[in-house]
Amino acid sequence: MIDGAKQTLKQYFGYDSFRPGQERMVSAILSGEDALGVMPTGAGKSICYQVPALMLQGLTLVISPLVSLMGDQVRALKEVGARPSYLNSSLTPAQQNTVLKRASEGWYQIMYVAPERLSDPRFVEFAQRLVRPGGLGLPPIAVDEAHCISQWGQDFRPSYLAIADFINALPQRPVVAAFTATATNRVRDDISEMLGLHSPQSVVTGFDRANLSFNVEEMGDKAKATWIRDYALAHKDESGIVYCATRKAVDELSDELGRVLGPHGIRVARYHAGMGQQDRASEQAAFIADAAPLMVATNAFGMGIDKPNVRYVIHHNVPESIEAYYQEAGRAGRDGDPAACYLLWNGHDFSLRRFFIEKDVPDDTLSPEEREFARQNRYRLLAQMEGYCQTTGCLRAYILRYFGDEGALGIETGGASSSEGCGNCSNCLTRYEVEDVTDVALAALRMVAATGGRFGKALVADVLHGANTEKIRQFNLFDAPGYGAVGEVPLKRIKEVVDQLVGCGYLVQSQGRFPVVGLGPRADEALAPQHAGEFTFTVKKRASKTKSASRARRAVDLVREEAALDARSRVGDDAELFEELRDLRRELADEHQVPAYIICSDATLRGMCRKRPATREELLEVSGIGEKKADAYGEAFLAAIADYEASVR
Repeated sequence: MIDGAKQTLKQYFGYDSFRPGQERMVSAILSGEDALGVMPTGAGKSICYQVPALMLQGLTLVISPLVSLMGDQVRALKEVGARPSYLNSSLTPAQQNTVLKRASEGWYQIMYVAPERLSDPRFVEFAQRLVRPGGLGLPPIAVDEAHCISQWGQDFRPSYLAIADFINALPQRPVVAAFTATATNRVRDDISEMLGLHSPQSVVTGFDRANLSFNVEEMGDKAKATWIRDYALAHKDESGIVYCATRKAVDELSDELGRVLGPHGIRVARYHAGMGQQDRASEQAAFIADAAPLMVATNAFGMGIDKPNVRYVIHHNVPESIEAYYQEAGRAGRDGDPAACYLLWNGHDFSLRRFFIEKDVPDDTLSPEEREFARQNRYRLLAQMEGYCQTTGCLRAYILRYFGDEGALGIETGGASSSEGCGNCSNCLTRYEVEDVTDVALAALRMVAATGGRFGKALVADVLHGANTEKIRQFNLFDAPGYGAVGEVPLKRIKEVVDQLVGCGYLVQSQGRFPVVGLGPRADEALAPQHAGEFTFTVKKRASKTKSASRARRAVDLVREEAALDARSRVGDDAELFEELRDLRRELADEHQVPAYIICSDATLRGMCRKRPATREELLEVSGIGEKKADAYGEAFLAAIADYEASVR
């Protein structure tokens, strides 16, 4: 069975072997077992249900909330010779009727549908016909972005709650496979329970994206625009995304960047929900086609955009959660090549996020209790995001610890004293002087313990500093344990220590608009009598950068690096051939009216440079070239390689 899957993988997609986790998911589905796959962006989740769909009889349904993803996936599947379709609100009623009629006649192998479609009686009846005796069959149902079913996640969507009812209404239950890129243990449990998965094969490939560098910079709003401008100029040949928190910020920043970058040949696109559908589609198409290398957008952009060569993602504002940040940052480097992720933040960002949480109108399909739970959960998620911005520890380790993947780096990730790191984030690439702040930490812990966790971080810091503020007078905290205990320490440093105590688990921050801090699960390590004199707490004081954190490297640099590692002699420079093949790919993409990455990836072009295929059979040995692409584009690529070699002999 798995041999047939590998043959399908090679025939359609041009790959000789599955990536980690894919084979287990494919095997489970082909064996008739439910499956749950948690695989980071770029790990190849779609292959896990596309390969079985191409092998099994009947129509595979893929439930996805992402209209843009449906179009991209269908287009890419057609390019490899599959028979896909989608059914969503972008189609007219007449077009939807045509799709359903053709699907009933067996035209398609795979169909993408939005979760809202599952409540349409006509679609329910269509799906029921598929599984009745004599029907075409419904081999698996794949649920993409499955974290949307959980209120514990960052992107809860009530429409996902109807999926289980839809499945239960079918005369015969099909195999169900759920997929997500970002999910904590609690969210994974929710997915399995709420979808009603039957003893699913669970595959968690790990959350680490080793090719991405993570960088956090605190700066004012005006400085952000200048920083982004300079970065884009320095990387003018690369594709990047800048995320903003509001539509207004998108419009203002894209206008400013457009004026400065336009004369340098860098077109700046923009995208947000306030734009007309045609304008959004046009801007998105320009970005995907590399006509506009820089996209400035709200989080309305990017879900399901399968553009592999994004070399950097910059956040102009703080996202609402670690999940949202990792998902958006993860749109960089989907091709596996080095890419850079930058988060620019300041205190105003968090005030804005708290304003959004209070202002947003709750979903009216939820009960009052559910709406309040969702709001409080958003505050909890935001607090984790604040910890990420404030930490002086390894940024990658912070993210992996959040998702319960501490072992991915093989390093200690649990405390401020860890001297190890990933070596590829701004904190790890910054040299720090260690400062012992044990006295401040103990004073904070004792004060919180004595006052019962009634106050917020700022007030705790003010008390320890010995301030005389209105709130201190209001609560009569002059006699509170610890008042003025570390008055000689700058207030900012006290706040930083409190933040780090929260980040390391010695303190915890509550949910809500006005969060308070209480003792955390590790508080006993500092306060218990048996540990007296053992507790120490240090923070890192920034000194200077030891080396560059930039990881957005051009493809031609990678070609030359790979050539240097290859001892074989070859005619001409691989980087020169790469540029010629990239130009040819652009011509082919324009001719076939598809994005360049649909033709093939940069990695595939580099494979051609290394292997220098001269025949169709040799071209099929290049990773990423399947039968259909060899038929469609092979002659052109082979001719270009032959012409190049002849010209440099």
